[in-house]
Amino acid sequence: MQVALVKAGLVCPVRRGIVTGNSTVSTNNSNRQVSTIMRGYFGIGVQRFSKPMNAGNLFRSAHAFGASFAFTIDSKLPLTTAGSDTSDAWKQMPYYRFDDVASMMLPANCSIVGIELLDEAIELPSFHHPRQAAYILGPERGSLSEDLVEKCDHIVKIPTKFCINVATAGAIVMYDRVASLGRFADRPVTARNIPVDVTEHVRGAVRLRTANLDLTMNKTDDI
Repeated sequence: MQVALVKAGLVCPVRRGIVTGNSTVSTNNSNRQVSTIMRGYFGIGVQRFSKPMNAGNLFRSAHAFGASFAFTIDSKLPLTTAGSDTSDAWKQMPYYRFDDVASMMLPANCSIVGIELLDEAIELPSFHHPRQAAYILGPERGSLSEDLVEKCDHIVKIPTKFCINVATAGAIVMYDRVASLGRFADRPVTARNIPVDVTEHVRGAVRLRTANLDLTMNKTDDI
């Protein structure tokens, strides 16, 4: 089935495509308000997660910000022990558990965005978020592996003096995505001003592309 989809151009092999193998999937997906204010989708994951409380905080925040899926790479962490996830986010949206970087599969045309404090990384306030993106953070005591960094389409860093908690970093990245891609009122020039309400989207008139075609049926046409 996967080979057929690759040949049809619906998925891209190696690093983007269908999640297969030993991945753990939860498909109980719920409608979320945040997802209606942005186009595209995003997922978030962590390589070598080791602390249940951090996992619970991150995935709960992902659920709140309207993430389409969450995942872990090379992590044996049981999410049932993540008591900080009071929303049971891993049950409310698709969750994937990848054994290693090589087995990671993502949707076609999904950009991989690594969050890491590297000199060449783009600072988050200057980063243009892709419409389809998967954000990946490193472990609590370490960094993204070299092979994972090579797979990333973008490397982004949060402008801080030192490393911050992985769940906090993930929440900051997701907030920045929502703030930059969402449809909100512009910030006022000063704190004394009140934001102007967002104008209602005006849809154009219906355009019939078949208006100039002869759609009448001849007697010889098949029914």
